[in-house]
Amino acid sequence: MKTLNPRVSGTHGETIHAAFDLEKVRQEFPILDQTVNDKPLVYLDNAATTQKPRQVIQAITEFYETVNANIHRGVHLLSQRATDRYERSRVLVQKFLNARSSREIIFVGGTTAGINLVAESLRRHGISSGDEILISGMEHHSNIVPWQMVCEETGAKLRVIPLTPKGELDLDRLDNLLTTKTRILSIVHISNALGTVSPVKELVKAAHRKGALVFVDGAQSAGHLKVDVQDLGCDFFAFSGHKIYGPTGIGVLFGKEEVLRELPPYQGGGDMIESVSFEKTTYNVLPYRFEAGTPNICGVIALGEAIKFVEQIGREFIEAHEAMLLEYATAAIQDVPGIRIIGNASKKAGAVSFVFDEVHAHDVGTILDQEGIAVRTGHHCAQPVMDYFGVPATVRASFGLYNKVSEVDALISALHRVREVFGL
Repeated sequence: MKTLNPRVSGTHGETIHAAFDLEKVRQEFPILDQTVNDKPLVYLDNAATTQKPRQVIQAITEFYETVNANIHRGVHLLSQRATDRYERSRVLVQKFLNARSSREIIFVGGTTAGINLVAESLRRHGISSGDEILISGMEHHSNIVPWQMVCEETGAKLRVIPLTPKGELDLDRLDNLLTTKTRILSIVHISNALGTVSPVKELVKAAHRKGALVFVDGAQSAGHLKVDVQDLGCDFFAFSGHKIYGPTGIGVLFGKEEVLRELPPYQGGGDMIESVSFEKTTYNVLPYRFEAGTPNICGVIALGEAIKFVEQIGREFIEAHEAMLLEYATAAIQDVPGIRIIGNASKKAGAVSFVFDEVHAHDVGTILDQEGIAVRTGHHCAQPVMDYFGVPATVRASFGLYNKVSEVDALISALHRVREVFGL
């Protein structure tokens, strides 16, 4: 990829707020250069998955054309090359998260796989009927169901930090919910349904005072904010590659080394062992003891390219650009008669969710698609959030580093088209 030279930021609505050349960035994403229903594609479904830059796509092709071999097991050249690239990506992730050591970086299938790994390992480590697990009312299903399963199997109690009408965590209830019985607080960093940014650092400190571990679901934050796990202080942090411009089927689980050493492996198989006999098996060192079987080698390598792409642009520029888009979109959507925004937290990132009081979200999404605009409609795998706000579904527009103000304008125009179709 050619260097994307920063330039002076301008006023939003006219030029790009973030200090990078947006048109050059967009040229790196081949999928954006197409029409949908004879309209230019406006892709505003980035919270579900982001598009991939050329260097990520090329890394996948190059791997299978020139390097494809299994890792950690071969003395031949291709295996050594594949192993080297795989482990280089681990170091890239370590630096991306500012983890202390590459031993704290475990490659998994995605955020969901990371949550399940920690939940099952903690269950095996001795969660019991006297313990409590604390989550919040804005969690994605993947940060609810695994903990429910642990509670069903052990008799532990699941407790929930409620929401406020603004879509924020009700921290006034925290003292009553976070106790010495709490084994782990598992909390979302940015809500995929609301865009709310949780005060993770504050929550980590409160949990640690009670002796609890903290898991942070970073699926929506890793590609939008600068994440420093040492600064956050969390014990675990997970994110998915496909939400930060990398491929699907690959993700990362960060775990503090001293915590990971105490946990039993989640799965058994090749590469996670040191020695095997029918009498006894001894496990491999970190991080390999949690990476059983042949991993998604190509996915890990391509994830490394995605991280390089993001770092080359600069996360501070990305955050500023997306904040400008969110502010602009929020104000414009509020000006459309009949629309109600769901979630008005004081600190948001990445997404805005809304409803037409007289039109179902799926009908809105269908009309937007006819205008070439891709948004997400439904409960966003966050049914408790929908239940809290008393809506069956919302329309969610979510932003990425390649989106531009004119695309928000196209969204607003299409929303007025919805009003015309339904005679509002």
